[in-house]
Amino acid sequence: MADPLGFINAANRDTGLTGLRAGGARDHGEFAGQASGASFKDVLKAGVEEVNRAQQEATRAVEDLATGRRGDIESVVVATQKADNAFRMLQQLRNRMVEAYDEIKQMRV
Repeated sequence: MADPLGFINAANRDTGLTGLRAGGARDHGEFAGQASGASFKDVLKAGVEEVNRAQQEATRAVEDLATGRRGDIESVVVATQKADNAFRMLQQLRNRMVEAYDEIKQMRV
């Protein structure tokens, strides 16, 4: 599976999830309330900024092709596909987050 935003590998590296074992227990005895690494908000914000950057690059590539400043159509297609894949991945992430929120909202306390 392609990872145009780098969420799969960056999440382990940036959020300190490398210390997790298969069962979800931490290797180094941290309490659940003590998170190490970047916050979820920071990781999500960086992902949105990366999608925005990819969209801007694709728009610039299409404009350059239309005005004649760029002659290689392959790089334009690659830039637009990268932007499309990044946006679709971000959209799926949003959908999963909304589903998880709805599920938590329905829990009885």
